[in-house]
Amino acid sequence: MRAADVMTPHVITVSPNSEVREIASLLLEHGISAVPVVDEDERVLGIVSEGDLIRRAEDDRRDKAWWLRMFEVGDPGEYVKTHGRLAHEIMTREPVTIDESLPVQEIARLLEKRRIKRVPVVRDGRLVGIVSRANLLRGFSVADLGVAASVEDREIRDAILKEVEQHTGVMVERLNVIVSEGRVQLWGLVDSQEQRLAVQVAAENAPGTRSVENHIGFMPRGMGGY
Repeated sequence: MRAADVMTPHVITVSPNSEVREIASLLLEHGISAVPVVDEDERVLGIVSEGDLIRRAEDDRRDKAWWLRMFEVGDPGEYVKTHGRLAHEIMTREPVTIDESLPVQEIARLLEKRRIKRVPVVRDGRLVGIVSRANLLRGFSVADLGVAASVEDREIRDAILKEVEQHTGVMVERLNVIVSEGRVQLWGLVDSQEQRLAVQVAAENAPGTRSVENHIGFMPRGMGGY
């Protein structure tokens, strides 16, 4: 399986001039833990995570005696990170990105090597999805069966996501759909039992679907997704 088979599409993004409060609200509203910063052409400029926002709220100097602060040398970069009000000021710049054809095993090694929790997926330099550790675990649960995703499986996956987005009112950025030999696994978070069932029906009705496993849970307030 490759990035295109496990990634979360329809990624929530912000612009370089998005304000910190707006970003924090997006993370809470959509149940995610990070958001890519993109330009007008959907090219990834950086990532703002919960960690970036938390670091902005911290001020270690308050715990130090005044005479110790006298010997400190200011760090302009760290100052911007902890005091900036816009996305481009606090974001992690030049993040690692991957192509949608990268195998999941290589993605796992990349996350471990770079000590990161997620990686944007790009096509021709433009953002098309994001792969998190959770996405990989779901992909491995299918890949362990020794079955690779086919072109037909990807068409089933695309059809399900399109149907959900256009007709159910469910936010597809909270979902992850894994398909192998027509067997569909549904993962993610929704707001109600009705939404959970709507996604399942969309999957069951997709041409080529052989079976559906519904692992979708319900959205706790403020819980991160990717």
